[in-house]
Amino acid sequence: MRATILLCLLALPVAAQAQTTSQPAGQPPSQSTGQPTPPTGLAPIPLPSWFVEMDTAKKGEVGRADFLKHRMKSFDELDASKDGKLSLEEFLKLAEPPFSSDQPGGPTLEERRGRIRSAFQNLDLNGSGFIERGEAEAPIQSEFNQFDTDRDDKITEPELRLIVQRQQQRQMAERQQVEAERRKGLVALNELIDMQMRDADKLDKNNDGKISQQEYLLAAGPADGAQSQGLLPYDVRKRLVLIKFQEIDTNKDGVIDRSELTAYALKEFLETDLNKDRFLDQEEVKKFQEAEATRTQELLKKMMPPPAPPAPPKPAQPAQPQRAPAPSGPPTGLPQGTR
Repeated sequence: MRATILLCLLALPVAAQAQTTSQPAGQPPSQSTGQPTPPTGLAPIPLPSWFVEMDTAKKGEVGRADFLKHRMKSFDELDASKDGKLSLEEFLKLAEPPFSSDQPGGPTLEERRGRIRSAFQNLDLNGSGFIERGEAEAPIQSEFNQFDTDRDDKITEPELRLIVQRQQQRQMAERQQVEAERRKGLVALNELIDMQMRDADKLDKNNDGKISQQEYLLAAGPADGAQSQGLLPYDVRKRLVLIKFQEIDTNKDGVIDRSELTAYALKEFLETDLNKDRFLDQEEVKKFQEAEATRTQELLKKMMPPPAPPAPPKPAQPAQPQRAPAPSGPPTGLPQGTR
């Protein structure tokens, strides 16, 4: 209970404690009337351990005075000078045994002291440098009021069970919200299977729940026309589609059924889920697509013959000797003006 008292002194709600216990055997039911009770046939919500410890008379209820006395035990133990107030030095004892101790993976002594210093400042409302008894009792009284929903100065089992149940529901809703935020952009196995089934249904033209080879060839795209512009030759696309068809059609009966589609989706999922967290993130999907593109390129190298090497250049023709230009004017040796 020392850890519970520490939480109280730090002004944290008791209902936030994870440790709970079931109603002890032989404990009489609550005598209070008009209180909410768990639905018939369902196991009762477990009571927090602090309630069982406080309910020493086993009446199924805890009064305000008993609640306050139990919560203030730690204050009285820390108040070594018995002056009705705690100094920071006294309050820091909460970081040490027997109030607190080192736990594997838990906060260190200095970290615990740092938290307790912050709690001290929060509880020292008047800034006197001490936590006076009234300042320590205030959050405990407020806590009691939260549980005493009918304001009769008693916390009864039905009141507490209903509050714990509502808190559990809030915590579950918060966990679901956190999980939903975490899963944004992630794909689970069932979602991948659903996506592949929807794509398959588009190819199943006769709606028989199976995809024939002829139906699957629709995935190759148009053979000609404007929509085929920029695509690989239809014959190449057709061969690629048939290779995929053969991979999925594991029993080789010429059709793909839903069982084979599911098995193939599982195979792809396991290959893509590199970190094995049972979800596919964008980075894993990207790596899978890159691997598929590389695989397709390897297939294309086998399907399409390499381009013919360029023709060797023609040898250069030898240069023809140039003739000297014929002399102009009258023949040499003849006087000009004579014939």
